[in-house]
Amino acid sequence: MGLTGSLLLLSVGSWPARATKRLEVEIDGIVLPVSVEDLRSFGRLGDRSRSELATWLRLLDPDSREGLVRLLNAPVLTRRSLGQQLLSSWGAAPLIDALGALVRVEGGGSISSSEVLPTLERLLDQQEQVSTLDVLQALPTEQLRLDLNALLKAANHWQQQLERHNSLMAVLAAEPSTRRVRPQSLMTDRSVPSRSNGPETMDLWVSHRAAPIQVQAWSSLVSSTSSEAPADRPWLLLMPGLGGDPEHFHWLAEDLSEAGWSVVIVEHPGSDAEAVQALLDGRQPFDGAKALRQRLLDLAAVLGAQRQGRLPVKGTNVVLVGHSLGGLTALLAAGAGPVPGIDRRCRASLAAIPLTNLSELLQCELADSRALKTAPLDPQPLAVVGLNSFGGLIWPRGNQTQPLEMPLLLFGGTLDLITPPLDEQIPLLQRLGHHPLSRVVVVEGASHFSPIRVESQAGSVQGDDLFQLGEELVGVNPLTVQTLITQEIIRFLEQLESKSPPATAGHFDGGTTRWHRLNRNEADRLIGDL
Repeated sequence: MGLTGSLLLLSVGSWPARATKRLEVEIDGIVLPVSVEDLRSFGRLGDRSRSELATWLRLLDPDSREGLVRLLNAPVLTRRSLGQQLLSSWGAAPLIDALGALVRVEGGGSISSSEVLPTLERLLDQQEQVSTLDVLQALPTEQLRLDLNALLKAANHWQQQLERHNSLMAVLAAEPSTRRVRPQSLMTDRSVPSRSNGPETMDLWVSHRAAPIQVQAWSSLVSSTSSEAPADRPWLLLMPGLGGDPEHFHWLAEDLSEAGWSVVIVEHPGSDAEAVQALLDGRQPFDGAKALRQRLLDLAAVLGAQRQGRLPVKGTNVVLVGHSLGGLTALLAAGAGPVPGIDRRCRASLAAIPLTNLSELLQCELADSRALKTAPLDPQPLAVVGLNSFGGLIWPRGNQTQPLEMPLLLFGGTLDLITPPLDEQIPLLQRLGHHPLSRVVVVEGASHFSPIRVESQAGSVQGDDLFQLGEELVGVNPLTVQTLITQEIIRFLEQLESKSPPATAGHFDGGTTRWHRLNRNEADRLIGDL
């Protein structure tokens, strides 16, 4: 009964499509009527409610009752401006339409986004936040019927997906450590001068934008004539993810430049922190397809400027580095063309409501907008490094996936449910990373935001940074995670230059953090164990 009540109220609290006066619950052919007014009374008064519904709900254990009250009163949407922008986003309509299998209006029809979205928009015009109970009374229909069998089926699907991810964590945790690494040895042991100032920042005018884009260049602190650095060492072009700023990756650029590689970080107007803040403030919507197209053009423009000598970094070859959406941009630019049939794969994904892999929403938006087809760069990059990259729907399993010619280094974290490694980075290695140097590094306790460094992580007071994230989002030991990311990238670059044998796959223990370096054979074995 606790499970049934929790699922009922969870559906009410998470998905705003409910009846004005009556809610019917159907399970195993039995229909149970629920008065919305009784539900409101219970949500407002809890155990003090005298409604008939409250009498039944008192049979639940105290924790379940308290959970139901919280769900009833929890805001469905908060911050009026953010809610309005979310409702106008591409993903809102297909997600609400997918709920038609769970909730039906009076007469047997399914709910649709055309009914739900206007109701939410009207509520958000009238008040700062909208609760579950607000939605219950606002929908212009007398009665809704919740198919609890369908809801249980959906809940079982989500539970199975979570169990898959938990299984990955369990399998990795059970792997014996190949080598124990002392925390201080994670830092690079190189004698290089300390950088006294920041990067060289410049504006780059491009034909596809009305205003210039900003690039930040970190020159190598190891001379190209030094015995430590080859004469034509590659340089790295780094692209932040959605809502990311160059400042979030100064730690990586500084570490790599001190180790001998030049780094350029590009800011992408329209999908950077300023653009996402404008989204939160209600000043502009987010267009994922436009953002990807602009990012690809930004990338080509920066590469062209470097070849023309307009950037203060030397090198014939480039390694593309990207976080999240930046990683997807890098893979597309490197020549990974989408596999046909993504429209069908997206229909199946959205029908299941992808709560355990939120990147699938963006992948489907990009596919629907036909933004994934792009000409590969010429010349091609020397390699691609993806931090929490994604593309599981774009490059599915099967013989149609064309692997990339260059090596891939992919990073993922076991606490990442935006781009989970079991569905994204590990399969991407299997499908695209056929080069002997290709590998994926999975970090225990790392999340989607672990590679992002904000001021508070470095010990100072955090200001107005968009990413004011707690441990539940940023993951465990983010500074240690960032250090080992640097270590693994440097190892990858050194082997890329020397054409030495690939790094041995293994499982490493740094004391507070464990990570796993997997080649394709290890990835295949790991997936087989699951």
